[in-house]
Amino acid sequence: MRPQANIRAPGPAREDEPRAERASGPERPATTDRASVPGRLGTAERPSDRERPGAPERAQAAGIVLAGGRSTRMGRPKAWLEWHGSTLLHRVAGILARAVDGPVVVVRAPGQELPALPPGVRVVEDAREGRGPLQGLAAGLTAVADDADLAYVSSTDVPFLHPAFVARVLAAAAHEDADVALPVAHGFRHPLAAAYRTSLLANVEELIALDRMRPAFLFERCRALELDEQALLRDTALARSDPDLLSLMNVNDPGEYERARGRGAPIVTVRRFGTLAPASDREPLELRAATLAAAAAAAGVPLDRHVVAAVNGEQITRDPELPLAAGDTVAFLAADAGG
Repeated sequence: MRPQANIRAPGPAREDEPRAERASGPERPATTDRASVPGRLGTAERPSDRERPGAPERAQAAGIVLAGGRSTRMGRPKAWLEWHGSTLLHRVAGILARAVDGPVVVVRAPGQELPALPPGVRVVEDAREGRGPLQGLAAGLTAVADDADLAYVSSTDVPFLHPAFVARVLAAAAHEDADVALPVAHGFRHPLAAAYRTSLLANVEELIALDRMRPAFLFERCRALELDEQALLRDTALARSDPDLLSLMNVNDPGEYERARGRGAPIVTVRRFGTLAPASDREPLELRAATLAAAAAAAGVPLDRHVVAAVNGEQITRDPELPLAAGDTVAFLAADAGG
């Protein structure tokens, strides 16, 4: 028997969180028999592409955004909700693209219209509408299974999702050899803010065929590592960037959306170099901006073909819709500054 790793989260359960499962639910898995679980842990395990001669290099992680929900409580599609110069879906997909080295896929309902997405983001459809997150998970895992070993799976309605949170959850799954790295906060599991082995696809498809559509049934079949607040915040980058774990805050109705939006755009640091920095004001600026375009406008920088931006000293971009997160440092430079 291979015991499941569980890290329990303290705190009382809340009654108003439909996208999370109670951590003390009756279907909490206890142990897993390695030989009895199909997919990654079972005898039908698919060999890794890394073991195939001539196979292309696989990414460490992909991103999956489930956008096919009906948004009944919100009264309008969450994917299209405005968020400080962008849309919720564009923001979440863009944050995932910043955090993973593999593809990002958006799973939509059949025929569902989506807002504009970041460059390179792929769109796939649920096989059937209204079947819940496992149906969307199956579509997403199918789309990225040949590209990456892990996938971070997110809902659409998490405007405060931070790249450091995504990185922390993925790292936990990789380092602990877990099939699922499952955040647990405020007494709830968060299956739509979790990392999944892409080789779990066979397990997911079997559960769908059996009409066992709750994520808890999947956790019974694999090694699920539960990450409580303390475990998550042990990562210094996450503790610095998102100490309140706002990455897990979703918006389910108009009131929650307005309250979340009222928190304002994230605070970022902007530096201007060369001809972009006025002689009288060369100090870093702290300002609120949810996109690169908003940061440029607030800093008085024309974001045109003569300007490039470096985000956190790494990502060089001109994409005005690039989502920014709390604690980001953006350096604007003239495109010919290096000669």
